[in-house]
Amino acid sequence: MTTLKERLHADVVSHMKDRNKVALTTVRNVLGEIETREKSGKTPVVLDDAQVTSLLQKEAAKRRDTARIYAEAGEPERAAAEIAEAEIIETYLPKALTAAEVEAIVDAVIGELTAGGTELTMRQLGAVMKPVTAKVAGRFDGKAVSEIVRSRIAQTSA
Repeated sequence: MTTLKERLHADVVSHMKDRNKVALTTVRNVLGEIETREKSGKTPVVLDDAQVTSLLQKEAAKRRDTARIYAEAGEPERAAAEIAEAEIIETYLPKALTAAEVEAIVDAVIGELTAGGTELTMRQLGAVMKPVTAKVAGRFDGKAVSEIVRSRIAQTSA
């Protein structure tokens, strides 16, 4: 199985052959950002797939935010270009989970913890968040996950 970074490098070649300039430029920019992250700091590091996925999410969000700013400023062409780049980046991200799927994961984790004899209060938020975050891993907004966990804990402790 290839890593996400290897897939990005392979897609550069295919975008060159297809003469898809927007996709080629976008993927090259993302690869440049990955390399910058890897080389920054005191010692060079190699980003794993989870870190690359996180970086891709940030890059896509950055482009969507920029598109919104362009749209508000009356620049629809530039906004459309940013959205096109965001959509290209999002093709490399794992399929997002629905709120119902996340709630089922949260309920399962809470069920496991309460079955183990743990009484859940807001103090045990981290004990629930850690396994939930590992299962959700970049496929759902972290803040929304936290809100779901908080509401579920409030329901069980009430």
